Amino acid sequence: MLIAALRDLQWRRRRFLIAVVGTSFVFAMTLVLTGLANGFRVEASNTVNSLGIDYFMIQNGAAGPFLGSSPFAQTEVERAQRLPGVQAAAAVVYAGTTALDNGTPRTMNLFGAPTGGPGMPAMSQGRPPATPDEIAVSSTLGRKIGDQMHIASHNLRVVGIVNNSTVLAQQPNLFLTTVGAQRLVYGGQPVIASVGIRGNPAKALDGYRLVDRRGAIDDMMRPLKVAVDAISIMAVLLWVVAATIIGMFIYMSAMERTRDFAVFKAVGVKTKSMMAGLAMQAVFIAVCSAAIGVLLAMVLGPMFPMRVDVPAGAYLLLPVVAITIGLIASLAGMRRAVTIDPAMAFGGP
Repeated sequence: MLIAALRDLQWRRRRFLIAVVGTSFVFAMTLVLTGLANGFRVEASNTVNSLGIDYFMIQNGAAGPFLGSSPFAQTEVERAQRLPGVQAAAAVVYAGTTALDNGTPRTMNLFGAPTGGPGMPAMSQGRPPATPDEIAVSSTLGRKIGDQMHIASHNLRVVGIVNNSTVLAQQPNLFLTTVGAQRLVYGGQPVIASVGIRGNPAKALDGYRLVDRRGAIDDMMRPLKVAVDAISIMAVLLWVVAATIIGMFIYMSAMERTRDFAVFKAVGVKTKSMMAGLAMQAVFIAVCSAAIGVLLAMVLGPMFPMRVDVPAGAYLLLPVVAITIGLIASLAGMRRAVTIDPAMAFGGP
């Protein structure tokens, strides 16, 4: 029966190729959507990890150190420095801002931290900003060392480049000294969004709480939750589309092979063997589609304007899901084969 199933695929090779191509594009888009959703977290993780901060100390009631921050006095940094387990503490500022990028307004993320950190990432070019009039920018902005940036009526000189530093769907990051960021965000007032702590503090100051890197990443990801959920729903719908394509192929094959199945039953072929042949066809289509889908995803991913980071687990999981979908999709064809009357083998044309 397995040989007969393979011969049937060979006989219907055009339809088989159409099913494989259509399903492979569905699988590819599923991988790309998974990569888009994962790319948001990869961006946030890379940015938070690059700051070199183990814990963020924020006020009780604040949602997080970035988008959920609540400003407080900078004097709390000295008190935090004296906490047991603290190796270094720094005043950290964060705010979203809009700046002109080649004459076009663009949303960016502004970070303020001491020149030597914690809170200041490593530079791929140049050096960290040392004065309030200096700035380091993401390489995605295409700026060069010595360029000028105009933000909130202030002219800043680019002295450092941070490689591919973005969050919130490719929004570039900007890094200033704490004083420089306070001048842009708080009008020069000595207030901060959080205390960046390097080390393992036993507790926070009274009225404050500690947020680890995972919590900081979740805070940065909060505005994208709806988008990530929508992408996840789209991925599930695409799995349904893939199952439908395979199911239609198998069902049509079963419909056209009605006389064949009747003959098989009449000569004593077990129903399980016929069902196995149909299942094999579905699995073969699904596996071929998954293999091509992986290649297509690698080609389509770089074409998207946002970061696409397909996790390795998604590539490993795809064949398993594809086989499962193939088996489920073959159920309609199997049901058709089971209900065929062997007497049809002796009927007229």
